[in-house]
Amino acid sequence: MSEKNTMTTYLDATPEAGKAFYQKFHQKGSIIMLNLLRFKAKADYPELSELRPDAEISGREAYTMYLQCIAPLLTKAGSEILFSGAGGDFVIGPENESWDMILLVRHASVAAFLEFARNNEYLRYAGHRTAALEDSRLLPIIADSVAGSGS
Repeated sequence: MSEKNTMTTYLDATPEAGKAFYQKFHQKGSIIMLNLLRFKAKADYPELSELRPDAEISGREAYTMYLQCIAPLLTKAGSEILFSGAGGDFVIGPENESWDMILLVRHASVAAFLEFARNNEYLRYAGHRTAALEDSRLLPIIADSVAGSGS
C-alpha cells in the first residue's frame, strides 16, 4: 500500500473546525475559500442511488456533475467561482501530497457561505462531491490590505 493510501483524508469539516471558522471569520466581510481536491479513480455512490449515474464514471466526472448542479445555487447565494484549474505536486510542500484540482470560490460573507452549505437544494447534490473525492482541503482566505496596497 502506498503512503498516500495510509494518510488521513479529509472530506467534511468537523463541528469544532466549523465553530472555529465562524468565530474567526464571521465579521470579516467577503471570504474566499481555497479548495484543494483529489479525485477517486472511480466515483463511489454506495448509498446515493438517486444520484448514481447509469454508467460508471470517474471521480473527476462526478465532481464536474456536482459543479454543474451547484453553479446556479452559488450564483443565487451571491457567490462565484474565481478560479478553477488543474493541480499537481507541490514545489514547496509535502512530497506525498498532490492535488487534481484547485478552486477559489468567493462568498459574500461567512453567513452567506454557511447558508449556502446548509441549503436543502445544495445538500441534494452534495453526494456527487462525496462520491468524487478521495481527499480535500478547504482553507478560508480574507483579503489582506498589505497585498492590495501596491507598495
